[in-house]
Amino acid sequence: MSPSSSPKPSPDSSPDPSSRGRAASSGRPAAPDRPAAASDGFPVPRTVRYVWYGLLFVLGALVGAAGALVQAAWLPAGLLLALLATGGLFYGGLRATGTQAGVAAAGGGWLLAVVLLSFGRPEGDGVFGGGVGELLFLFGGMGVAVMCATLVRLPRPPR
Repeated sequence: MSPSSSPKPSPDSSPDPSSRGRAASSGRPAAPDRPAAASDGFPVPRTVRYVWYGLLFVLGALVGAAGALVQAAWLPAGLLLALLATGGLFYGGLRATGTQAGVAAAGGGWLLAVVLLSFGRPEGDGVFGGGVGELLFLFGGMGVAVMCATLVRLPRPPR
């Protein structure tokens, strides 16, 4: 057998992926034991992210209940205050987790609280009286949640 007839390995068919440079690392999935990177590049363990989602759900329920009471008490200013608090919570959930799931967790808690408070009791007691302010709070809060969930994250400037 002559040396020219033996097949030479191509640089791409090398069994060692580190010999191919950066192209080898871009095609492989991340290792399962590595935590996902947050929006600022720091690794965040999965359990910490789930704790954030749980806290955002509870905060959403609290902001929804407080907003339902405030918007009815001080109608024009209370409605604005409730919607600003709702928007702050949803945007804060987006920034804290770096994902739209943070907005969804906060929005789920908010929506659960608002829907449960809108039912009222059999005796006729209810938080929502059925006016324009209540509808603006409900649909405005849902609109703010959708806006925050669809926001495009701008890249951070280089440090």
